[in-house]
Amino acid sequence: MYKCVKRILDLLFSFFLLLVGALPMLLVGILVRVDSPGPAIFKQVRLGRGGKPFSMYKFRSMAVNSEHTGSGVYSGRDDPRVTRVGRILRMTSIDELPQLVNILKGEMSFIGPRPPLTYHPWSFEKYTPEQKKRFSVRPGVTGWAQVNGRKTAAWEQRLKYDVEYTENMSFGFDMKIFWMTIKNVLESKDNWNTEKTV
Repeated sequence: MYKCVKRILDLLFSFFLLLVGALPMLLVGILVRVDSPGPAIFKQVRLGRGGKPFSMYKFRSMAVNSEHTGSGVYSGRDDPRVTRVGRILRMTSIDELPQLVNILKGEMSFIGPRPPLTYHPWSFEKYTPEQKKRFSVRPGVTGWAQVNGRKTAAWEQRLKYDVEYTENMSFGFDMKIFWMTIKNVLESKDNWNTEKTV
């Protein structure tokens, strides 16, 4: 029952936020383009519900083709490939705003297990039956693993948090994660700017 309610809430809030945030997001896109040559939006294939691949959107925070230079798709602390505007976007998590489109399309939810890359930490086929439970719900912009260590936690522990979420998903649980996310963003907690995107 809650899955249906959750989807309705996702639709309503993503549509509303895209409506009121259209101009600010346009301005962010312009700043990204002015600061560094290339598209404002970066698309990356991730694994969604049922292990189905989809294109996740973000504001580009690194120079174009950065995944082919330096440390590849990984971005460490103080990575010089991150643009000036990109550092601000990552610090404030504004780079995640284009995922409102993913939510509206039904590919993501506001809250759920963070969608992994198709090949990292491993391919879909290599997840254990227990770990695959994380793919039974739509992936989220934020999730239980993100508010419990984010990138500081080992992958096995993150997956345990994801499974725990899918087994206990509720409105109360989602609200707890939402407020913990707001708190972490305001405090820039665990924000190492190590997301595997550009």
